[in-house]
Amino acid sequence: MSALALRMFDADLLKLRKKRGTLAWVCVLALAPVLILYTVKAIQHSSTPLRYGPAGGTPGFADGVRLLCLFFGPLAAVLVGVEAGCGDSSAGVFRDLVVTGRSRLAMFASRVPAALAVCWAAMLIGYGIVLVGAYAFADGLPTPDGALVLNGLAYTLLSTGVVCVVAVGFASLTASKPASITALIGWQLVASPLIANIGSLGRARDAVLSQALVHFSPLRVGDRGGDVTMATGTALVVLALWLAAFLALGAWRTRTMDA
Repeated sequence: MSALALRMFDADLLKLRKKRGTLAWVCVLALAPVLILYTVKAIQHSSTPLRYGPAGGTPGFADGVRLLCLFFGPLAAVLVGVEAGCGDSSAGVFRDLVVTGRSRLAMFASRVPAALAVCWAAMLIGYGIVLVGAYAFADGLPTPDGALVLNGLAYTLLSTGVVCVVAVGFASLTASKPASITALIGWQLVASPLIANIGSLGRARDAVLSQALVHFSPLRVGDRGGDVTMATGTALVVLALWLAAFLALGAWRTRTMDA
């Protein structure tokens, strides 16, 4: 069984690697903004050092983590997760896979680690760029210590990995790339910040996924307009419920979908 699961994982990973257009956009979203951030800030500091501080150091590290983990990294994770979740049905090969006799639940389950592998590979490169920028352009500013570097890495993997897994489940449920990408990005960029800013909602805002993820940030990075304070236990429950709900919905849809 483990050998079969490994072969299915390899097959799903290969499918994602062959999607060069999607991978290109994933790299653009995960890498280009961070490169632009440090390049622009370094140029500004070199030309007007009295007005603009160094691009790196701990402040620059915080800027890079915020950009990667809360803005563009999750968008790249959405693209990977959606491609993994409904790539087979969009390509019209879902029926061919079903008639081979493979378990539908196993087919769904293999999509998740494959999507995470691709997503995290891009995030590790992006985080490496953040570290290079933080140390190379410190120019006398304090730099992140080892604990902060490790915590930043863990947060990068957490914040993008959770979004990627949710995207796999949601895309499997809708079986539509355009609908899934539009809905998930709209939620991530528009709806979540708006809901987080509505103070009258009170503790109901704890259910917003992005706010639960922000809770685990090792730095005061904030979110796009809202910053909801919650207990660690609450944040863990929120993450678990989002993952469980969308994995269950994706698995149910894969099991019941017409071939």
